[in-house]
Amino acid sequence: MTWTERLGRIGVWRGVGDVDVALAQTIEGLGYGTLWLGGSPGADLRAAEEILDATTTLMVATGIVNIWKADAAELARSYQRVAAKHPGRLILGIGSGHREATPERVRPLAAMAQYLDVLDEGGVPVGDRVLSALGPKMLALAAERSGGTHPYLTVPGQTREMREVLGAGPLIAPEQTVVLDDEAESARETARAFLGRYLQMSNYTTSMRRGGFTDADVADGGSDALIDGIVAHGTAQDLSATVDAHLDAGADHVCIQVLPVSGDIVPTLRAVMAARG
Repeated sequence: MTWTERLGRIGVWRGVGDVDVALAQTIEGLGYGTLWLGGSPGADLRAAEEILDATTTLMVATGIVNIWKADAAELARSYQRVAAKHPGRLILGIGSGHREATPERVRPLAAMAQYLDVLDEGGVPVGDRVLSALGPKMLALAAERSGGTHPYLTVPGQTREMREVLGAGPLIAPEQTVVLDDEAESARETARAFLGRYLQMSNYTTSMRRGGFTDADVADGGSDALIDGIVAHGTAQDLSATVDAHLDAGADHVCIQVLPVSGDIVPTLRAVMAARG
């Protein structure tokens, strides 16, 4: 089974605190293949388990478990518990966070390697875990010790570069933030409010520069070019086209993070899926 067959071509990224069973069931019913639980879900994986218990075909992935906040041995035990009940439906997305929010974050590559050692000891299959890799060294580690990568706030050009580095086989599953709003100024206002805190985090601004943006683009709240490049906005067809741009660049699966204009993400999810036929 290919990654696309396993995860579907398109999924949904949502903070773990903003997902309940009813929303997960709606996402499954709309035809999305995978629900990515963001916002550093805990090592107990209770949220993932609850969603899997309440759905039948939906894949659940963590996006991401933060290695500084989630004990690796506990995560391995939780994986075994959940996977035994729902074989093949759980993926562990794992990341090292960012130093601005995690003061203890030092030598993240070494720390990640040690974390993966513990998961190995706990019997977590390499193919059921992926790393959030924004830089080349973490991407190399992802290729060596996981099923692939789940990057955040990247553009299709970076997807293409990752595929060139990884070659065929490893998963590339980028998150793509979207706003269903075809008024450019109001859409940019929504997007800029969302991106503001990320523009204070060096790992993301470094990644954005790797994606072709300049120092000026990432300064002062972000240029229009940066906002338009990182957060897709427009009609449902426009949002779907950005998903396709990642897929055409080599992604196996794209998960969309909806910035709701009205507070409800379901209308956007329904519109994007309808636009995809």
